[in-house]
Amino acid sequence: MSCPLSFEFFPPKTTEGVAKLRTARQQLYRLKPEFCSVTYGAGGSTSEGTFGAVQEILAEGVDAASHFSCIGATRTKVREQLAMLRDMGVKRLIALRGDLPSGWGTGGEFQYASDLVAFVRAETGDAFRIEVACYPEVHPQARSPEADLQAFAAKIRAGADGAITQYFYNADSYFRFVDEVRKLGLDVPVVPGIMPITSSTQLMRFSDACGAEIPRWIRLRLQSYGDDSASIKSFGLDVVARLCEQLRAGGVPGLHFYTMNQSAAALEICRRLPA
Repeated sequence: MSCPLSFEFFPPKTTEGVAKLRTARQQLYRLKPEFCSVTYGAGGSTSEGTFGAVQEILAEGVDAASHFSCIGATRTKVREQLAMLRDMGVKRLIALRGDLPSGWGTGGEFQYASDLVAFVRAETGDAFRIEVACYPEVHPQARSPEADLQAFAAKIRAGADGAITQYFYNADSYFRFVDEVRKLGLDVPVVPGIMPITSSTQLMRFSDACGAEIPRWIRLRLQSYGDDSASIKSFGLDVVARLCEQLRAGGVPGLHFYTMNQSAAALEICRRLPA
C-alpha cells in the first residue's frame, strides 16, 4: 500500500552545501516524489537561495514547491515574487506566516498566513496549488487548541488546497487533528510531516523551539544512548518507520519528509515500508 512522497530541503549557504544537496536530491529522486519543497528564511532572508534551489529542482524534472512566508512583506514585493515564480514554472506554494529575523520589530502588510493565502488567490486565481502548515500538537504560540484549529480553518477557507503538518511521533495526535478538521467541514488532504531521528541533541533543540512533543519513552531512550550515534540512528529508524507504517495503515494522503538536506534516513525508512 504505497502513498505519495515529498521531501523538504533548505537552501544551502555554502558551495559545498549546494553540491551535497544536489547529491542528496538525486538519491531521493529514486523514490519518485510527488514534489520537493524548499524552505524560506525568516523575513525572506533566504529568498534568493530558495528560488534558486526551486529552479534547479524543476530543471531536474521534478515538481517543486516554494515555501513563501509573508511576515514583514509588502503586497508589492509578494506580487513581484509571485510573478517571478510563475515565470519559473512553479505551480506549488507552501504559504506560511513565517518568523521575523531577530532584531526586527513588527511590520509588513500581512498578519497571518490566511491573509497571504487570500492575497495569492486574489492575485493569481488557481495558478498555484497552495499548501499551508498545521500543528496536530497545537502551535506553540496558540492561545488554545480551539484557537489554533480555527486559525487553521481560516487558512483553508481563504483558499488553501491542503496542509502539511509539523512533525510528531504520536500517530494518535495526527488522527485526532484530522477528525477535528473534518468536523469543521474541511475536506482537504492533511499530509503528515515526518522528521527522521538522526541526532538526539538536534531533535531536542528543534522540538523545544517548534512545540513538537517527543514522547517520554523516546526521549529517555535517546538520552540513554549518550553520544552513541549509531544506536541513536538505528533506534530512530525503527521509531520513524513504525510511525510511517501506522500512518499509512490509517490512510494518510502522503508522507512529507523533513530531510535536513540528507538522504540516507529517508531512503532507509521508505525501504522498510511495505510496497
